[in-house]
Amino acid sequence: MLGPTLSNITKNLAEVKQQIHDAEVLFKRVPHSVFLLAVTKGQPIEKIEQAILSGQLALGENHLQEALPKIMAFPDKKLEWHFIGLIQRNKTKKIAEHFNWVHSVTDPYIAKRLSDQRPHHLPPLNICLQVNVSQEKNKLGIPIAEASALASYCAALPHLKLRGLMTVPMIKKTFPEQRAEFAKLVALFNDLNEKNLQLDTLSMGMSNDMQAAIAEGSTMVRIGTAIFGARLSLP
Repeated sequence: MLGPTLSNITKNLAEVKQQIHDAEVLFKRVPHSVFLLAVTKGQPIEKIEQAILSGQLALGENHLQEALPKIMAFPDKKLEWHFIGLIQRNKTKKIAEHFNWVHSVTDPYIAKRLSDQRPHHLPPLNICLQVNVSQEKNKLGIPIAEASALASYCAALPHLKLRGLMTVPMIKKTFPEQRAEFAKLVALFNDLNEKNLQLDTLSMGMSNDMQAAIAEGSTMVRIGTAIFGARLSLP
């Protein structure tokens, strides 16, 4: 029998999926067009295992050193691992080898390393460019004005597949303000697709602003605490 914490994960997952469905209906989105990425940063193996047993196969991690033991603990090839944190130059090889997606590409040097170090027996690595739509000085991401050049560069790399854009906008208190931040990424997304880049992914929205992101067109929301609860403290 599951303990209360683990059984809550199954319940929380169901509730988050229902919230996504309700937002799709409310904002006239195509049913099942918003993909749920469960962010497992700071979460123990037992909680992750319960999420997997509950049918959640897409998992996101911010730190390579934390992610690798988890990936090794769950060798099921059906799982899809997403790297969503800062990419250090000396970590690109392991990221390229062990992840299916990288959401946080911000410069051509990192992109080139990921492409060169992607094992050739694996399919191209799915990537998103992380864009700093709020122009926050201390936040990761490229300015909107630099996105087109980087997107064109990444799209030409042989072992990467440019899928779209990701953002972590400035925290806003009101729903209209949240939507306005996400609208900036949507405008950029549309502009890049007019240049025939064929992007299909808008990775935007977390536990506190998921509904606003879906309203604006998110195709992938990254949810952690609403599923797993508070994170463990990390060094």
